[in-house]
Amino acid sequence: MATEAHGGEEGGLVFHPMDQFIVKPLFGGDTIEWYTITNATLWMAIAVLAIIGLMVLGTSRRATIPTRMQSIAELAYGFVYTMVVDVTGKDGVKFFHYVMTLFMFIVMANFLGLLPMSFTTTSHFAVTVVLALLVFLTVTIYGIAKHGTHFLGLFWVSSAPLPLRPVLAIIELISYFVRPVSHSIRLAGNVMAGHAVIKVFAGFAAIATISPVSVVAITAMYGLEVLVAFIQAYVFTILTCVYLKDALHPGH
Repeated sequence: MATEAHGGEEGGLVFHPMDQFIVKPLFGGDTIEWYTITNATLWMAIAVLAIIGLMVLGTSRRATIPTRMQSIAELAYGFVYTMVVDVTGKDGVKFFHYVMTLFMFIVMANFLGLLPMSFTTTSHFAVTVVLALLVFLTVTIYGIAKHGTHFLGLFWVSSAPLPLRPVLAIIELISYFVRPVSHSIRLAGNVMAGHAVIKVFAGFAAIATISPVSVVAITAMYGLEVLVAFIQAYVFTILTCVYLKDALHPGH
């Protein structure tokens, strides 16, 4: 997480909390093409390699007395598997690998973004929107492929009074297509906001009279961001499970 503070202009204190979210080419230059390797690309690759190191290398020995890495990997596996079964039922186990991949990528990217001088990839809508759209398309395509026109029962609230059902159907339809928006904004917005607040507090650390308060505030916010990094990955994942449940068991 970038934390550079800019000195005063005309004696004032100036800092730019949003500079840490700028995507820059890794090897210089100002133009970014689709093939350009950027700081975002680098940290996404580091997140993938870290996941491979944890889940593959960390569990390769399959020791009876697990190492720390193996324990973490097994806890993550059991945590996500239980979540999938509890929310979607046994039918949803077929999506476990997909849900596990989503959770591990998001939580690893969030935690890596807390390292000094790193880049938080999940603070960008370009990343979170793609993840949310993949969930939306998976749910929609699988639901239609499995249930056909019966998938439309997801929008028809049969338990409501008959005159209200058409109105509720329109509301359900709108809320369904808004899912990718809320799904992606929730993750990126929370991650971005926390990092920006830490940057603001870091800027005030340059003022000697309030620097102790600023340091305490940064420490408190950093601890909160560690919690937020996990919670936001959990929220994104459990919402994915809820949406998959709709594809598996449509209808009200």
